[in-house]
Amino acid sequence: MSPVFAQEVKNPSLIIETIEIPAKEFDTIQREASIVELDNIHAISWQVTIDNNLNYVNSEGNAVFRLYDTNSEDKFIEIGMGSKPEDKFWVAVQTPKEGYVVVHKDLERGWYPEAKSIASFTDRAGLTVNNGARIVVTNLDIGEFAIGSYSVYGKEGSTEPTAVNTGSLILEIMSGDPAKNIFALFPFYIAAGVGIIVGVLYITKKRS
Repeated sequence: MSPVFAQEVKNPSLIIETIEIPAKEFDTIQREASIVELDNIHAISWQVTIDNNLNYVNSEGNAVFRLYDTNSEDKFIEIGMGSKPEDKFWVAVQTPKEGYVVVHKDLERGWYPEAKSIASFTDRAGLTVNNGARIVVTNLDIGEFAIGSYSVYGKEGSTEPTAVNTGSLILEIMSGDPAKNIFALFPFYIAAGVGIIVGVLYITKKRS
């Protein structure tokens, strides 16, 4: 008798890219922020896990990043994360048709430093954002969106003090085509589930 081996599960379209953005990159205003091209284009179905390890030194400071559609720099997703104690959090989307629209804004306890936030997208389901404890944007239709570049900033005006001075913001981008192999995209769902569990445990601990 010959041994039978399970067939290896692969998805040739699966791409994982990790970007670590140092604190100094946020010491700029929005209109002067540099747009950085990614090594890969992330299309069809993607997830961005956000690990914010920045040290805020300005109580009014923010760390903001934008993800740009590869077909147009006028189309982007913006996520802003404020300093303690408010930990404000917002999500905005700009499209050529609708312009700049804030789709979610929470001025208090909007994100959780102990948990990772997650933004995910599919061509069919749209954009969903989890702030580390709960889903705050659900299945927002923004049309097709393939991430090709990003930018970051931390100041609204040139006279504002620096928002952060040490640490980094880590973005892990994972993308793929479910049609190539739906099982290969299980990490998307696992990461989202872990984020929710961590958030719930953190909130429960704080209340106790």
